[in-house]
Amino acid sequence: MVDNQECVLCQPSAHLILWQDDFCRVVLLNDADYPAYCRVELKTHVKEMTDLAPADRACTMKVVLAVETAMREVIQPDKINLASLGNKTPHMHWHIIPRFETDKHFPNSHWGEATQTGKQPALSLAVLGQLKTKITAHITCALGE
Repeated sequence: MVDNQECVLCQPSAHLILWQDDFCRVVLLNDADYPAYCRVELKTHVKEMTDLAPADRACTMKVVLAVETAMREVIQPDKINLASLGNKTPHMHWHIIPRFETDKHFPNSHWGEATQTGKQPALSLAVLGQLKTKITAHITCALGE
């Protein structure tokens, strides 16, 4: 079992932060095969969604869905995968993974076995800027800020 002093998600993020407040942050994982792959990370060490108060659960999902919406608008993937596993890192976080029929794992999970040699182009700075702007706008709207 990992305690908060050893938990990588309790530490400041090594990834590019696209948005954050006191409750959570949205980071870009910069995965070569999934360039717009983002993660929503709670800033407090919480293991399961049901450990959160109902209002915090709702806030978490609003942020996750706002990131998904922004991602769909900016990069227009064929599919979005949402996942909250935490088997290796028992700290509440959500993966938002854009999927394309040409990515190397499609239609399998991106953690599964590769099915083809597909590779996605890197995000340009312009597209990254659009994604960050859209994520901020959608989260602001979803949270009523």
